[in-house]
Amino acid sequence: MNDLLFQVRRLRASGSARVEVCPPAVLSPVDPVWSRLMRWVSAPAPWQAALTPPGGRRLQRTKDDFVASLKDIGTPQASTLIDRVHVARSPRELWHLRSAVFQLVSLHHSQSEAQRRLERLNHHFPTRSPRSGFGALDA
Repeated sequence: MNDLLFQVRRLRASGSARVEVCPPAVLSPVDPVWSRLMRWVSAPAPWQAALTPPGGRRLQRTKDDFVASLKDIGTPQASTLIDRVHVARSPRELWHLRSAVFQLVSLHHSQSEAQRRLERLNHHFPTRSPRSGFGALDA
């Protein structure tokens, strides 16, 4: 924990721009209200989205990367987490599993290895500057 605090203080002192990884938004706050409303009205029901997700290949690639980040850890906790990855229905559900991946990898390898793997997973999620107060920069 102290190492993490040291790194945060060092980044703040260096003046580097920090980028937050955010959960995928259900609705974008940048779009006009009528556009968000139309997207919400025309969206499939959750059970339909689970059966035929529009970004099915993208979701599967994200799941594959999560599984790959845990593949070399042969513990029951890793198996349980891999099962949770397989049943995830959306990128938002996977986003919430990032911390569990980080924890397992850091326990079985090192914190730096866990950070490296987490950065690889973070490419699947939108980012924003914490000072901007606006929506995602990357999708």
